Amino acid sequence: MSRPLPPLHALRVFEAAGRLGSFKAAAEELHVTQGAVSQQIRLLETWLQAALFERHNRRIVLTPAAQAYLKKIGPLFQQLVQATADYGVPEALPRTLSVNASATFTLRWLVPRLAAFRAAHPDVDVKVETSNEPVESLKDGYDIIIRGGPDTFYGYVMRPFLAEERLPVCSPALPRALPLREPRDLRRHTLLHTSSLPRLWPDWLARAGAQALQPAAALTFDHFYLTLQAAIDGVGIAMGPVALVAADLAAGRLVAPFATPRLPSRSYCSYVPEAKAEEDLVLRFRDWLEAEGMSAAR
Repeated sequence: MSRPLPPLHALRVFEAAGRLGSFKAAAEELHVTQGAVSQQIRLLETWLQAALFERHNRRIVLTPAAQAYLKKIGPLFQQLVQATADYGVPEALPRTLSVNASATFTLRWLVPRLAAFRAAHPDVDVKVETSNEPVESLKDGYDIIIRGGPDTFYGYVMRPFLAEERLPVCSPALPRALPLREPRDLRRHTLLHTSSLPRLWPDWLARAGAQALQPAAALTFDHFYLTLQAAIDGVGIAMGPVALVAADLAAGRLVAPFATPRLPSRSYCSYVPEAKAEEDLVLRFRDWLEAEGMSAAR
């Protein structure tokens, strides 16, 4: 009969948090986020069907049963470290995965999800760099490049993971001040543009049957993330990529005054050099991207 064991990573997190008396200190020691520590503690508590810590304002205190549990498992981790050292195997160092993506995608979609990846893959360090250079122009040998697509590049394996489309979005304060009931109401508002994406508003207005519309004003930014931030701050109305502003729409920081038409946009895809396509870290990150993309679509 197999012996039931708790999730070992969660057990390691519990040992560190219990020994240090702090989720924050445990997170620093294990090189993960404090949220990841909390997640693993909840996982272990669910597995044990018992609370491990009592929360007192900002302090955590082990329950009496958890104190006894820690006294038994703490020495086991020390024995494991010593046995590994005696065997002559060095301590495992985090492996680094290098990712290149656009600044807007990184800021608005990737960064908010990286803590979840690190919690699920604590042995992997992710190095993220941003640029808008074409895939074939990048020279630094990245493991994964995230760009629009689907496109085909010689020497790269492409996989789409997140569909995208665009809608006008703005601060909820704007339609409260000047109603936006139909596209022609945009004539009383400021339209926000991005210099690298000059066709967004003309293409959407053409689909909406308002191609001749003249807005009250227009502002143009050199980076798309600045355009979106200006929309959040109530400066004007931007053509927002739905996947990248979903959290802002859900939180009420942005509203989409018109449900249609939706402007089709390129999907987000991962591009990996063929030589790295079957590497463990690459496969794990790609699978995670696709799972997150499916979750976002739902």
